[in-house]
Amino acid sequence: MEMGLVYGFIGAAFAAIVAGIGSAIGVSIAGQAATGVIAEDPDKFGRVLLLQLLPGTQGIYGLVVALMIMLNLGVFAGDLIAITETKGMILMVGAIPTGVVGLFSAIYQGKVSAAGIQLVGRRGDQSGRALTMSAMVETYAVFAVLISLLVVLLV
Repeated sequence: MEMGLVYGFIGAAFAAIVAGIGSAIGVSIAGQAATGVIAEDPDKFGRVLLLQLLPGTQGIYGLVVALMIMLNLGVFAGDLIAITETKGMILMVGAIPTGVVGLFSAIYQGKVSAAGIQLVGRRGDQSGRALTMSAMVETYAVFAVLISLLVVLLV
């Protein structure tokens, strides 16, 4: 296998795995808080579920970037495309923003979501505000995925 393809596959794996790890951690942090709230008041399940799910979006972003890289490599066309080593390195580097920012933003979004879940546990009418606070962390993951997609799609 040519090194360009190897670099491309490394980039795809990096985006999906690292952002996915962050999402798993973030969803876990929020889930622990949600479980405590639901133990006290099962009727708040719907309100806390969305807050728990929010940190999972970074894993989705990593998957999208990985799929776009694999499209560039011809994986879904049934025949790999011979790409230069330089293009492979660009694809690999293009995956870094989504992977790294996805990792950290998902973890911190999980912490903000957990705080929001505690707020909903105390004051159920505040779920919209809690959701807004958690969504603010998402902004940076969106910026990172946009950078990654621009690099991957313009190569």
